[in-house]
Amino acid sequence: MVHSLDEVERNLARYSPPGEGSTAPVRAAVALCLREAGTALEMLFIERAERHDDPWSGHLAFPGGRIDPGDSGPRAAAERETLEEVGLDLTAARYLGSLGTHRAERLPVVVSCFAYGVAPQTELRLNHEVADAFWVPLPDLLDPSRHAVVAFRFGGADWSHPAIRLLGSGRPLLWGITYRLVERFCEAVGAPLPAAADPASSPLAGSR
Repeated sequence: MVHSLDEVERNLARYSPPGEGSTAPVRAAVALCLREAGTALEMLFIERAERHDDPWSGHLAFPGGRIDPGDSGPRAAAERETLEEVGLDLTAARYLGSLGTHRAERLPVVVSCFAYGVAPQTELRLNHEVADAFWVPLPDLLDPSRHAVVAFRFGGADWSHPAIRLLGSGRPLLWGITYRLVERFCEAVGAPLPAAADPASSPLAGSR
């Protein structure tokens, strides 16, 4: 388990992120934000607002969004979107490294992810695209009791996907592409996610 931003930066400097290509109809970029809180690091997640034009509507995610033509690159897009969505100016934050690109499994989207360290007392200001934002201690992400394989429906078929219960009953689960990016981060810093539980008793999570 890593306990400081220094450790994260050293691990990411040695990490060779896989590149899954950038040729896709939709390219997006997100920011994985960390802060030091006592003896543990905390990771920032948002709950996206319900929007008909957002394929991740209502999902837990990292702040971020589509890369615009005016962005100088994926990292600039992640920083712009984070400032717009939660009021964090990452141009003044500590850049920790890249987690490469990840292709969504069932959507024509490629997402780039960049890690940052921010001040412990940073205030968040949410815009209309974000319903909620919260910090999660890394030990919670690694708690086996929070992990399960969850069934969901997509395209008229049933699928299963590993997920993490970060919030209380009836709240969204962390799954999909954000889960995969968390998984990649944990592997990069030497703290792999635990195996998910059997899906037999897991409820439907929704569609994607």
